[in-house]
Amino acid sequence: MLAVNEKLYTGDVVQMRKPHPCGGAQWEIVRVGADIGLLCGTCGRRALLPRRKFARGVKRFVRRSPHFSGQ
Repeated sequence: MLAVNEKLYTGDVVQMRKPHPCGGAQWEIVRVGADIGLLCGTCGRRALLPRRKFARGVKRFVRRSPHFSGQ
């Protein structure tokens, strides 16, 4: 499980625990705030999840944004 206060950046690509109905499990973060905006990597559908629900559902980072410093 990801920490709720984990630094997230637009452009990060994450893999979720449950796949989207289209079959895709990779999502790009397009909005960061109290809610996390996601874009499905397979079908392009947008979703908005509360930060707490997002933190419980994320499995791992596939790719970090260029803004990520790695610290």
